[in-house]
Amino acid sequence: MTGCSLLAPTPEPASPQTHYHAPVVEAVSGTVVSVPQLAGRLAEQDVVMIGEYHGHQGAHLLQSRLQAHLYQHRPDQVLSMEQFEVDQQAVLDRYLNDDIGEMELVKDADAWPNYQYAYRPLMEFARRQGLPVIAANAPDDIVRCVGREGPDYLADLNAAQKRYIPDAPFAGSAAYREKFFGTMGGRHGAADNERLQNTYHAQLLRDNTMASRILAARKRHPGHQVIHLTGTFHSEERLGTVEALLQRNPELSVAVISPVFKEEQFDSDELPVTANRNKGDYLYFLLPLPPEYRDEARGHEAMMDAFRKVPETTCD
Repeated sequence: MTGCSLLAPTPEPASPQTHYHAPVVEAVSGTVVSVPQLAGRLAEQDVVMIGEYHGHQGAHLLQSRLQAHLYQHRPDQVLSMEQFEVDQQAVLDRYLNDDIGEMELVKDADAWPNYQYAYRPLMEFARRQGLPVIAANAPDDIVRCVGREGPDYLADLNAAQKRYIPDAPFAGSAAYREKFFGTMGGRHGAADNERLQNTYHAQLLRDNTMASRILAARKRHPGHQVIHLTGTFHSEERLGTVEALLQRNPELSVAVISPVFKEEQFDSDELPVTANRNKGDYLYFLLPLPPEYRDEARGHEAMMDAFRKVPETTCD
């Protein structure tokens, strides 16, 4: 027994072995770092942006582990979440104050369908430690109407709705626009059509709202580190929300952690660091999720069914 207890622990594989495994690499050096080591390196950052592939177990486990390890270094912490909208903040506060239960939170704040398995651990850590949680995203009905009607739609909002709109709601950059249109244009046709222009403005509204909410949290909780959870498109390459944040406060220190799928064409121990180095300060690698549908017709029908279930938004 004594001899066994003195054996060195087996090092963690550098390449993901399961869908829960998310090895982290420093982008510049290509060095693999453990989550405790990563937390130590990020302890002095004002904002830590953890990009995610929505619904990937490995991404959500990494977020939860890093949240807890960062807390050990810097217990003055704020959790900021794309997954809740700014007009739902009062509901989050009631939950954090133990005034309502979890299902009341899920229903009243219109939580994402995967909340309980993906974000519950992060919310519960914050609640147990008495930490603030920020509903960071723009109201979905307003975002949809901007996507449908265009940026001028904001002029028609009433006073209550305008409280949720940040200054410079459509601030962006040529680099972000090019990336967005390059990604979305291939799906929707010509990149200069009006619908895609409106969709881009809706994206900017989300980014600028999240940036303004992070800055408001920093102002309300001076000296606190903000951990922001977001879809990776909003943060990778330091564009989107990161860019909007730094445009508003260039003095902030912001670390970006971005996911990358480790595709099958790479050898078991090879990680595609060089090709993705620009995506973040640190990269974490995940096994791809299996295809939802191999039958194209069934996949299309499922997508249309999901669209039909989205509540109708009136933009009058």
